[in-house]
Amino acid sequence: MSPIGYPELIIIGLIILMLLSIPFWIWMLVDCISNEPAEGNDRLIWVIVIALVGAIGAFVYFIARRPVRKKLYGR
Repeated sequence: MSPIGYPELIIIGLIILMLLSIPFWIWMLVDCISNEPAEGNDRLIWVIVIALVGAIGAFVYFIARRPVRKKLYGR
């Protein structure tokens, strides 16, 4: 039996990252749907971005929009 090499460690790391990103993606999608104000098309646009771009879209929402929304609307 050979020891685990770098390619295997990279694959294991990517699997762990993927498994952690799925709950984060769901959390941001639910947060956007339930807390984003319904004025204009902001909610719809963010839901589409999060749903289609996946974890990267959820991360962009988390960094760019969520703090602004919490500051403006308190939720």
